[in-house]
Amino acid sequence: MRPVLAATLIVVATGAAAQAQSTSPPAGARAKQVATVPGRPAVQKPADTANAMPQAERQAIQSDLAWVGQYNGAISGDVSERMVEAIKEYQKALGDKPTGVLNPKERNVLAETARRRQDSAGWKIVTDAVSGARLGIPTKLVPQQASDASGTKWSSASGTIQIQLSRRKEANPTTAKLAEREKKEPAGRSVDYTVVKPDFFVLSGLQGLKKFYVRGSFQGDEVRVLTILYDQATENIVEPVVIAMSSAFNPFPVNTGPPPRKTVEYGTGVIVSDDGAVVADRQVTDGCLAIVIAGYGHADRVAEDKDHDLSLLRIYGAPGLKPLALAGDNFTKNSVELTGIADPQSQGGANATSSARASVTPVGAGSDLALSPPPAPGFSGAAALDADGKFAGIALFKPVVIAGSASAAPPQAVLVPADIVREFTKSNSVNATGGSADAKASVVRVICVRK
Repeated sequence: MRPVLAATLIVVATGAAAQAQSTSPPAGARAKQVATVPGRPAVQKPADTANAMPQAERQAIQSDLAWVGQYNGAISGDVSERMVEAIKEYQKALGDKPTGVLNPKERNVLAETARRRQDSAGWKIVTDAVSGARLGIPTKLVPQQASDASGTKWSSASGTIQIQLSRRKEANPTTAKLAEREKKEPAGRSVDYTVVKPDFFVLSGLQGLKKFYVRGSFQGDEVRVLTILYDQATENIVEPVVIAMSSAFNPFPVNTGPPPRKTVEYGTGVIVSDDGAVVADRQVTDGCLAIVIAGYGHADRVAEDKDHDLSLLRIYGAPGLKPLALAGDNFTKNSVELTGIADPQSQGGANATSSARASVTPVGAGSDLALSPPPAPGFSGAAALDADGKFAGIALFKPVVIAGSASAAPPQAVLVPADIVREFTKSNSVNATGGSADAKASVVRVICVRK
């Protein structure tokens, strides 16, 4: 990411205030008139399209653009020209027309690419046990962790990347005084960017041969300072993470606990053998005190595939099961029919099986396949059939992990291809090549009870 971090810092630091200053006309200036052709509606601008989206989705787009190295602004959900230009640059990188508005295919590719980069970095939002601060950590880049009374340090094995979260008490602190202290400690820092606001400060520059980024704040006499130090040779890897960490840093969170999981969660399962084997979503069936298959009773979770978020359930003594045939060629079509059972709230308390069509977009050179539009809640674990009625895979919801502090973004839907599902069942001694092509007869509602 080039010498773009300085621009990053100012946008992340100033946030919506900078946007307001850049978009407000000078005092006394006339508002620009938009020329329109009589009888034709005015063309909607990319910023107008973005503003029509829910804030959580705008924030998710900003976060994803940051992870692919195109966006260097505040991950706040506020629409800015910087966000629109980042979308255009991303579209150019794809070889698409730079409209400033992501079409469904571009959005899916962006989300999956960002998710893979987050996974590669080991991105997690954590609460520091020493200070109580909330922050994002690239756990795979900095696997070593050590804590003492003054804070916590994460580092790479070679020390090329270091993250330090420090805490201390200081009488009558101000951000100006804190910033001046950080400029001088440790000695030898060369500061090339400074921003000081009443509630936080940001510094960046060089510390020896390493680049550094510092963000600090205080509450009463409690001071929290986040320092990121990294070799210049790693900046293409680290700088997108710096942007994410800056927006994720919450030094004094009101509620430091993770968002609570649903007390009762609904998903879809696919019967894959006549002796009671059911493939379902691993995340839906995680942490359950009890798992119930509607109409059949209790089920045990006997295996899981963490890499692809699949779980294998088993129900016992259930007669008349109708397994779905998982045999077939690898998926090559561009759309599927999803068959599942939406959660009760989505269908007025009912438990009817239904179907929905979705387009399929390959992402990268791997096996990832994005689904658009995402199906209704409760469909995670649904069976997907191609246009020839052959098994194509299992549809899953993937939660979006964003860097900012707004509400969670809607999950992205992905397709776990048939060959991966078949390998999962085979590795757990389930013969899933028989059965029928009647998906509606083979899907069941999965109920997870956590309390």
